[in-house]
Amino acid sequence: MWQFDAPWALLLLPLPWLAYRYLPPYRAARSALRVPFFAAMDQALGQSPRTLGGGRWQLGLNLLVWALLVTACARPVLIEPPIRHDSPTRDIMLAIDISQSMETRDYTTPDGRQSDRLSAVKGAVQDFIQRRKEDRLGLIVFGTGAYPQAPLTLDHASLQLLLDEVGIGMAGPNTALGDAIGLAIKLLEKTREQEKVLILLTDGNDTGSAITPVHAAQLARDRGIRVHTIGIGDPAASGDAKVDLQVLMEIANTTGGRFFRADDRQALHAVYAALDELTPHRVKTFSHQPKRDLFWWPLGASLLLLLVCHLLAALLGRRMPPSRIEEES
Repeated sequence: MWQFDAPWALLLLPLPWLAYRYLPPYRAARSALRVPFFAAMDQALGQSPRTLGGGRWQLGLNLLVWALLVTACARPVLIEPPIRHDSPTRDIMLAIDISQSMETRDYTTPDGRQSDRLSAVKGAVQDFIQRRKEDRLGLIVFGTGAYPQAPLTLDHASLQLLLDEVGIGMAGPNTALGDAIGLAIKLLEKTREQEKVLILLTDGNDTGSAITPVHAAQLARDRGIRVHTIGIGDPAASGDAKVDLQVLMEIANTTGGRFFRADDRQALHAVYAALDELTPHRVKTFSHQPKRDLFWWPLGASLLLLLVCHLLAALLGRRMPPSRIEEES
């Protein structure tokens, strides 16, 4: 597909006709010898007078060159197929509890062996990361304190490597649930994407955050961050190992998210599959149509046409007999 970038230049096409129609003819005063018996001389010599000039072919040539030049001024361009670029419309932050209670071996692997909670969580999270190819993902780990393990990124391979390096107790033995939400707010509030999601996974209750989990959830709601919570601990346990399901449900309800209960490895995978449906893949598509200038085609054609005509005129002038040259002059 092609078009003109300056179609108004085509209004200049009738300019030669307007000049011919309304401008006075060009006249030049020259000295001449008037011969009363010129016609008798022509008859005696058997020759007829000729008018110097190109005639109709020259007029057609000039009009064609003018049309080509005007077409070049109108800037014809070729519009190429659009280039599409997909960018993520969602930023998802994963907050994983790595407190000391995550070493409890109460999850069963597919081959029937017992594994600790963190290993089961890593397997489910890695599967979730592979599903979210179009989203920017980040990772927060928290125990006694909350720390960013990986910033929001599309480099999911590096994210999985950083996830593999996470170990139990690296952030302390306790559970700073409110601080994890507060850190997620700081990392997500600077992003431009409209949809921001925090997936919070813990097996304990809050034991010493600088901000309470409920207050942190209210701040997240005010900043448009939706928090999905996953409880994997034992609500009947005591101390730090007891998961506060009521607080997790309140966090999810406050921010418009959902609460999930994962008792075993299969349930944990089912939770992430459900989250994958809750936050579907959506991408923004930007279209850019490159333009390629074509003005040099008519411009080059007009110059080439003039050059060829002048060369032909010069060659014909060299081959013309002297008698004809005298007649035309």
